[in-house]
Amino acid sequence: MAWSTRQLADLAGTTIKAVRHYHALGLLDEPHRAGNGYKQYETAHLVRLLQIKRLSDLGLPLAQIATMDRADQVPDEAIRLIDAELAATIERLQRVRSELAVVLRHRAPVDAPRGFESVTHSLSESDRAMLLIYGQVLDESAMGEIRELVSHRDPVDDEFDALPVDADEAAIQDLAERMAGPLAAAQAAFPVVSDAAQFSTHSAERTASTVSQAIGDLYHPAQLEVLRRAHAIATTGSVSGSDPEHGAAHSRGATDGGPR
Repeated sequence: MAWSTRQLADLAGTTIKAVRHYHALGLLDEPHRAGNGYKQYETAHLVRLLQIKRLSDLGLPLAQIATMDRADQVPDEAIRLIDAELAATIERLQRVRSELAVVLRHRAPVDAPRGFESVTHSLSESDRAMLLIYGQVLDESAMGEIRELVSHRDPVDDEFDALPVDADEAAIQDLAERMAGPLAAAQAAFPVVSDAAQFSTHSAERTASTVSQAIGDLYHPAQLEVLRRAHAIATTGSVSGSDPEHGAAHSRGATDGGPR
């Protein structure tokens, strides 16, 4: 008895498209055709198709299957490599499941950086965006310090987030003066605040320029002016005439592209 392409695919638990693809790759020999032009697959084709499907399901690349005449020709090293790749995939998926469990437990945004799930609910959208950027340009030790910083959020931070874009001079100066104290304390306690460059995963220049651009895009001019003044007060005790764009590079009042 011979089978059509559709019947062969059904028997093997695959698709007509897959069968044709295996033909095109030279994995499966073309069968004889009946007088009406229809393909006539035999038992040997079914066995070979099942072998291909089994090896593919185990993770063996089709290109490697094409070089083998028999399934028992798979080298042990190839099997070990597939096993190692699967072990790495399982480990990654288990880690992802653990992280998702933490996200659910804290009802945190799904894009919250790992380790920040319990604190992101108190952060503004701009601050959460900055955390993602910090995680890309700073190393784990720096991110650990940032976690400690944001877990002890100062009430003045909420005022900064709520500062209107048309805030007047008095409001900007008052907020900057009150932010300067916590900023100075953070600079003293956390190296990442005063010198983030030493924690860069890229060049210090790229990190500083990336953070500077992000801050300029994520915070409005009144907030940027507060940051500039707060940093000047925390550093020198008075507001300097430095370029606001330079001040913006000190993310939420930090130096060298570090966090507030």
